[in-house]
Amino acid sequence: MSQKINKFINKKKKTKLVCLTAYSKNIAEEIDQFADLILVGDSLGSVLYNFTTTRKVTLNMMIKHANSVRLGVSKSLMVVDMPYNTYRTKSEALKNCKKLMKETKCDAVKLEGGIKIKNIIETLTKNKIPVMGHLGLLPQSVRGKFKSKGKSDREIKQIMRDAKIIEKAGVFSIVLECVASDLSKKITKEAKIPTIGIGSSVHCDGQVLVTDDLIGLTNSKIKFVKKYVNTKSLIKKGVQKFRSEVLKKKYPTKKYSY
Repeated sequence: MSQKINKFINKKKKTKLVCLTAYSKNIAEEIDQFADLILVGDSLGSVLYNFTTTRKVTLNMMIKHANSVRLGVSKSLMVVDMPYNTYRTKSEALKNCKKLMKETKCDAVKLEGGIKIKNIIETLTKNKIPVMGHLGLLPQSVRGKFKSKGKSDREIKQIMRDAKIIEKAGVFSIVLECVASDLSKKITKEAKIPTIGIGSSVHCDGQVLVTDDLIGLTNSKIKFVKKYVNTKSLIKKGVQKFRSEVLKKKYPTKKYSY
């Protein structure tokens, strides 16, 4: 494990971990000083391309956006999602993860799933590719409406088992998405690695949100999304002022002309 990853792991039980998404250099630069981890998430499919599913996101798309984000990250741990159908077998996963790591210089990759990808996680970690896990609601596997996880006995047992299995397989952290509060609390208590919640209660070791959601650039109605600032209104004010000055021939003045 790299020093950055060890530092991230060692923060468990000492301080809460702050994680945010970024899909470009400009956003990455602004959040880098505040985040412990920056995730180039396949959520970019819906946020930037209006996809109805993350399954449409390709490896090349992830690489291009990760290259842009890398330019803006200097402090934070940078993790990139492996998109759908890029880690179906051990050989496919190893080939694609090596390509992504080499071309983006990210610190780690994130994979969705539990026992089904146990052997893949083991293969990657043995080849010195750091892996972040993801349990609970798995966007790459969902067909139809998203639903919270961990309320039935069957789901509780499965997610608990998966958490133990992928931790043993070598993940350095686990994202818990839309997992019931009591279950996320239990997993966090039993795991030796950090849990990062998204809609999974304050009990997790850290939290992650899509930056575009929290700064108000999207119209997300998802329950766990809290908007901390209305960036859209700031953009509108700036653009309206620019338009007004252009129409009134107030811009550009001599100061802004050659």
